[in-house]
Formats: sequence, structure tokens, C-alpha cells
Amino acid sequence: MNTPLPAELVTLRKSIDNIDAALVHLLAERFKTTQQVGHLKAELSMPSSDPAREAAQLARLRELAQGADLDPAFAEKFLSFILAEVIQHHEELAAGEG
Repeated sequence: MNTPLPAELVTLRKSIDNIDAALVHLLAERFKTTQQVGHLKAELSMPSSDPAREAAQLARLRELAQGADLDPAFAEKFLSFILAEVIQHHEELAAGEG
């Protein structure tokens, strides 16, 4: 016998589902833009990675996370994961694989 879920839990889960969908769409947009950056860097023979820019972005994200009451260490891990993917894509484009 299944116990019905409380209405509040159902509502909260719907909210989470909507947020997850928004995150996926935002990440897709971000990667579309970084692909354009990667193509431009490849055309200009620029390095795939820009450590100064990446450090600035991580610092900026930590600040934003603190202001949003989100663990800055988590935000940094999240952006680091994304940056690693972006750099890999840029390296593939530079090698003519993309």
C-alpha cells in the first residue's frame, strides 16, 4: 500500500524539477557560447585555457555564491567541472576534432 505524498512535498518536488530544467537549458546556452569562443580561439591560434580568466571567474563565482547564501566551495567545484569540460572542447577544436 502506497501512502500518498503530502501536497507540500509534491509542490516542492515540482519546483525542484522546474529548477533542474532551467539549469539544463542555462548550461546548454553556456556551452553554445563557449563553443563559439573555442572556434574563435582556434581560428586565432589562441591557447585553449586562460588561467587568469579562469581564476577571475572562480573568484567572482565564490563572491556570487556567498551573496546567494550558497557554499562557495560547492560553487567553485561546480564551475571547475564546467571549465574542465570547456577546456577539453576547446582543445578538441584546436586539434581540428570539432
